[in-house]
Amino acid sequence: MALCCLAFSLFFQALHAHVDFFTSIGQMTDLLYTEKDLVTSLKDYIRAEENKLEQVKQWVEKLDTLTSTATQDPEGFLGHPVNAFKLVKRLNSEWADLENLVLQDTSDGFISNLTVQRQHFPTDEDQNGVAKALLRLQDTYQLSAHDISAGDLPGVVYKSRMTVEDCFELGKIAYSEADYYHTELWMAQALRQLDDGEDSPVDKVTVMDYLSYAIYQQGELERALELTMRMLKLDPTHQRANGNMKFFEFQLEKQRKVEEVEEVEQSSGQKEGTARQLDKRDVQMKRSKDPLPERRRYEQLCRGEGVKMTPRRRSRLFCRYSDNGRKPHLLLAPVKQEDEWDRPHIVRFYDIISDYEIEKVKELAKPRLRRATISNPITGVLETASYRISKSAWLTGHDHPVISKINQRLEDVTGLNMDTAEELQVANYGVGGQYEPHFDFGRKDEPDAFKELGTGNRIATWLFYMSDVPAGGATVFTDVGAAVWPKKGTAVFWYNLFASGEGDYSTRHAACPVLVGNKWVSNKWIHERGQEFRRPCGLSEME
Repeated sequence: MALCCLAFSLFFQALHAHVDFFTSIGQMTDLLYTEKDLVTSLKDYIRAEENKLEQVKQWVEKLDTLTSTATQDPEGFLGHPVNAFKLVKRLNSEWADLENLVLQDTSDGFISNLTVQRQHFPTDEDQNGVAKALLRLQDTYQLSAHDISAGDLPGVVYKSRMTVEDCFELGKIAYSEADYYHTELWMAQALRQLDDGEDSPVDKVTVMDYLSYAIYQQGELERALELTMRMLKLDPTHQRANGNMKFFEFQLEKQRKVEEVEEVEQSSGQKEGTARQLDKRDVQMKRSKDPLPERRRYEQLCRGEGVKMTPRRRSRLFCRYSDNGRKPHLLLAPVKQEDEWDRPHIVRFYDIISDYEIEKVKELAKPRLRRATISNPITGVLETASYRISKSAWLTGHDHPVISKINQRLEDVTGLNMDTAEELQVANYGVGGQYEPHFDFGRKDEPDAFKELGTGNRIATWLFYMSDVPAGGATVFTDVGAAVWPKKGTAVFWYNLFASGEGDYSTRHAACPVLVGNKWVSNKWIHERGQEFRRPCGLSEME
């Protein structure tokens, strides 16, 4: 057991200190091995307890037969000197040995392992992060609480159901954020599963208490009152429910008087009721002060809806082999190109990175992964943000020959100088991982965006897809309605700046939440300096 403890200690010394497990599926896989090791340790503890109980059981069975025989004729039994000797010996020493056996604590090894490993367990921040990711996926991909609870997600391999406690916990986390929209969805799902007969330590009254308040906060007094009355049938002494019932009845009476004065027609009232139901999420977004004005469009594109490309425009997109002006490295093996979009011009390259290179990049990056940051547009300070859920690492050509080879390939394919480009950034997305709409280039209101680099603005972006994503995870361009889906071994490329050096605002893009799968990407941000003779400056602003 001591050896096992040492192994666990060494294992965890090799891991990073805990930093946001939920922001990287790649690093979260370490938790599976942690849990597997804990299960192994727990099995050892169970075996030790079973061995101890087996010894006690054998002792009891032996003495049960002996004492049954002895008590039938105590004096005759003890008349045999050996029996007398053994009785005294048993009571003087053997029962003491049994006492020590029963009191022996076989849990030390397991508790020691658990104590060591708990230092590296996920925290409340991780649990809240995963919960919020589920809610984000629910909204983005328009999933019902029932489907998520049943594990019915597109592309899933390992289907997993949620218990009443799981749904209740999700509802509580939403409630703690004053997110009454999602509180209602998940408390209602917990109540449905309880009504269907699922056993749970969570009782209906507790669930309905949260649910009725969430419904009231969204302006549905009648439903809140109905639930409160149902609560009181189950628990007539519930103090808060009794108080709420009187309050809801009073508010409803006031509401009816207003409606009578306004003489709202029944059909109009039905339409308003429907609109109120549909607008619940809008109300919640206003309450939470969602800063993203294009939220609806972003989510629509993530679902594969609202893509703006007419048949005539699509007919002008082509596939081709390219050697980029007879570049020596591409003469014998020209690259496969496909136009994904025309304005801005987005090109996809196929078979541009091998499986070996992908695995090597991931191997180099994984130990360095840290929570991805954004540059604060006001202060310029790098900071984490809730709208970028991923971890990233930076790799240089000195880290491994594969990185140098990739950098050279990008220079050959794009014709741009990589000496002034940023290092290769590798990113692994977390649960529901996303990066909301943003620009890669520095705008005019950010004059110092890349000042410390001294290489000018980001002229272009190259993005490798290093994994397939069964569902979600698209790269979408919200201003133009374009969507590009991850395909392992491919890459996409676009210019962020016009030839004039002005920013192309149509390149505003986002990484959609990963619904199912593990998304790995790597990107190269190419800068202006060094491109003067490779991409000559245009004469007009939009050229």
